[in-house]
Amino acid sequence: MIRKVSVMKKNNMLSGSPGKTLLTFAIPMMIGNLFQQFYNLVDSAVVGKYVGENALAAVGASYAITNVFIAIAIGGGIGSSVIISQYLGAGNMKKMKTSIFTALFNFLGISILLGIFGAFFYQEILLLMDTPANVLTDAGVYLRIYFYGLPFLFMYNTLASIFNSMGDSKTPLYLLIFSSVLNIFLDLTFVIVFHWGVFGVAVGTLIAQGISSVIAFLLLMRRLRKGYGENLPSSPKLYDAAISWKMVKIGVPSILQQSIVYIGMLLVQVVVNSFGSSVMAGYTAGMRIESICIVPMTAVGNAMSAFSAQNHGARQPDRVKQAYKTCYLIDGTIAVIICVILNLFGTLFLSGFLDTSSGTEAFFVASAYVHFESFFFLFIGLKCCTDAILRASGDMLIFTLANLANLTLRVLIANCFAHSWGIQAVWMAVPIGWCVNYLISLFRVMTGKWKTIHLI
Repeated sequence: MIRKVSVMKKNNMLSGSPGKTLLTFAIPMMIGNLFQQFYNLVDSAVVGKYVGENALAAVGASYAITNVFIAIAIGGGIGSSVIISQYLGAGNMKKMKTSIFTALFNFLGISILLGIFGAFFYQEILLLMDTPANVLTDAGVYLRIYFYGLPFLFMYNTLASIFNSMGDSKTPLYLLIFSSVLNIFLDLTFVIVFHWGVFGVAVGTLIAQGISSVIAFLLLMRRLRKGYGENLPSSPKLYDAAISWKMVKIGVPSILQQSIVYIGMLLVQVVVNSFGSSVMAGYTAGMRIESICIVPMTAVGNAMSAFSAQNHGARQPDRVKQAYKTCYLIDGTIAVIICVILNLFGTLFLSGFLDTSSGTEAFFVASAYVHFESFFFLFIGLKCCTDAILRASGDMLIFTLANLANLTLRVLIANCFAHSWGIQAVWMAVPIGWCVNYLISLFRVMTGKWKTIHLI
C-alpha cells in the first residue's frame, strides 16, 4: 500500500478528472512541440529571407529526409514510453527504471548507426529523390551536418518521451524553449553576421540540439536518483532484453505511425521536385505552416498515449474512455481556430518564408496548399488520439494497418494524379489518408478489444 501511495503522489494521471488531467498534461506538450518546430521553421525563414529561394528549396529537399529520422526518434521514444508508463501505473518502480535505461541504450546505438549511414550516403539519397541540380549542393551541405548531430536528436526526443511517460510534460517544454531560443540566435548569427548560408543554419541546429540533449540527460539522472522507489530491495538493471523486445513490439509500429506523414513527404517530394525549384520552394513553405498547425493535434495524441498507458497499467480502462471523449472536444476546438486563422492570415504567415515580390509562383503554390489543408486538420487530431489508445494498450495490428493505409493512399494519389491534375493532387491526398486511417482505428477502438491486452 505504501508503495502505491508513493506512485500516486508523483503521478497525477491515475486520479482526478480524466478530461482535466489530460488537458493539463497536453498543454505543455503542445507548447513544447511548437518550439521544437522552430528548429525547422527558423531554418526556413532565415534561409528564405537572407540566402534565397534556391537555398530554401534545398532546405526543403533536406526537410523531407530529416523528418523521417525525426519521426523514428519520436515514434521510438513514444513506443518505449508506453512500457515505462505502464510500469509506473502498475507501481513497479524497479522495472520502470530498467525500462528507462534500456530505452536510452537502444536509441543511442540506433542513432549512431543511422548517423554513420547518412553521413556516407546523403548524396545518393538526394539523387534518388531527383533533387534539381541547382539545389543539390546546398541540400547536401545541410543534410551531411544534420546526420553528424543525429545522436543528439535521438537522445533528446527519447529523453523528452521519458519525462512525459512519468507525467512530467513541463521539463521538456522548458528545454525546448531554451533550445529554440538558442537555435534562433545561432541561425541569425551564422547566416547574417558570418554569412555561412545553409551551412550556418545546419551548424546552429546541431549545436542547439547537442546542448539540450546533454541537459535533458543530466536532469533525468537527477530525477531518478531522488525519487521513484528510493527504497528498492535491489538496483534496477541497466539493460533488459525482455523489456527491450516489448519496446520493439510497440516502438516499430509507433515509428511507422509517426513516420507516415514524413515518409509520405519523402516519397511525394520526388513528385514535387519534378515541377522545378519554384514549386519546391512554395511547397516547402506550405509544409512549414502545416507542420506548425498539426502540432497541437499530435501533442494531444501523444498526451493521450501516456495517459492511456499509465491507466491501462493500473487497470483503469474507464478513465481512458472518458479522456478519449475529451480529445474530441479539444481537437474540434483547435481545428476550428486554426482554420479561421489560416483563412484570415495565411498569406501573412507565408510572407515570412517567401519574398512575394520575386517568388510569384512559389507564393501561389504555398497559399493554395495552406488554404486547402486548413479545412481538414480535425481528422489528423482524431486519428492521433484514436491511434493512441491502441498503441498504449499494445493493440498494434490494426494500428499498423491503418497507418499503412494512410501512407499508401497519399503516395498513390500523388504519383498517379499529380502530372494530370497538377501539383494540387499532392495536397488533396493528405486529408484522404488521414480520414481512412482514423476510420479504421476508430472501428477497432469501438470493439473494446484493446481493454483485454496487457503487456506487463
